[in-house]
Amino acid sequence: MKELTTEADIQKLDEVLDFIDGYLEQWNCPLKALHQINIAAEEIFVNIAHYAYGDSTGEAKISIGKTGEFAEITFTDSGMPYDPLAKPDPDITLPAEERDVGGLGIYMVKKSMDEVSYEYKDGCNVFTMRKLIGGREN
Repeated sequence: MKELTTEADIQKLDEVLDFIDGYLEQWNCPLKALHQINIAAEEIFVNIAHYAYGDSTGEAKISIGKTGEFAEITFTDSGMPYDPLAKPDPDITLPAEERDVGGLGIYMVKKSMDEVSYEYKDGCNVFTMRKLIGGREN
């Protein structure tokens, strides 16, 4: 696994996406999967930047690796404990004005990734997502 530790600040989003893209391109990730991973990574990092540390600041660690045909990206922060997977999925059949606010971004992450998981471990939020990208292990 390769790691990037950066300030959990929205201004660092491009750095995070460039880090992830660099490895996905090395692994010849299909364009569709690359776009899906980028959208999901943006959602998770932006949520950490906006909510994990409240009014203070902190760090986010992004890890990326490849196992078999899957890319695995993990986001770790030591902010307030929060399991984004615990909230029920939004009812997307309802008109927008009748839906509860929030939850659509993580819903998109869950639908676009092959696997997502969350755990609170050693005082940290650990969110992992996996996506089938093909190819051999690197």
